[in-house]
Amino acid sequence: MSIWSRISEALQALAKGEALSAVFDRLRTPPERSVAFTIAVIALGAKMAKADGEVTRNEVTAFREVFHIPPSEEAGAARVFNLARQDVAGYEEYASRIVHMFGPDSNVFCDLMEGLFHIAVADGTYHDAEDAFLLRVGEIFGLSTSQFLRLRARFVPEADRDPFAVLGLEPGTSYEDARVAWRQAVRDSHPDHMMARGLPQEAVLMAEKRMVDINRAWEEIRRIHA
Repeated sequence: MSIWSRISEALQALAKGEALSAVFDRLRTPPERSVAFTIAVIALGAKMAKADGEVTRNEVTAFREVFHIPPSEEAGAARVFNLARQDVAGYEEYASRIVHMFGPDSNVFCDLMEGLFHIAVADGTYHDAEDAFLLRVGEIFGLSTSQFLRLRARFVPEADRDPFAVLGLEPGTSYEDARVAWRQAVRDSHPDHMMARGLPQEAVLMAEKRMVDINRAWEEIRRIHA
């Protein structure tokens, strides 16, 4: 059974008139976590699009890039998106329920934020409303300032592209410490590690871009220390 079929089952389990946010109180263990992760990114992405004021074709395309939604399953993904947009509950409540669902696992929350950043910049513009939205969601998720800035440095064209920031390091960090951080980032981005965190196979491909950014940052740091 595909993850999209499992998402449809989760939606069908909602009682009549029950909000989408109720899903997050029920999907807490594998393999439901992968379903919850996908719903979480789509739902928060929908809330972010609402905060931005419009949904562009590029943002819709970004969902497909993150999750590789087959044409036959687009209706199910669209239903999640629309349910989240129509829900009167605010994005902060959604984020809080997601924290309760996943527990204290910062790597999962970084993965979730990565998907949201990918969607935010899909239209080629990073709006102030999107930055405020992501900053607040990051705070609710418990991300540190360095974790948030690392994501912003990777995704936002106008952000400081300091290679140290991409690896979550202070400028001028020693070669050895930077190498340790780079190796850890590579390990965290391995598909096996990402699957263990509850990411669906469809979303693991996000790690490909992450690896490009991580390795590029490491090469720049090596040149700085050469």
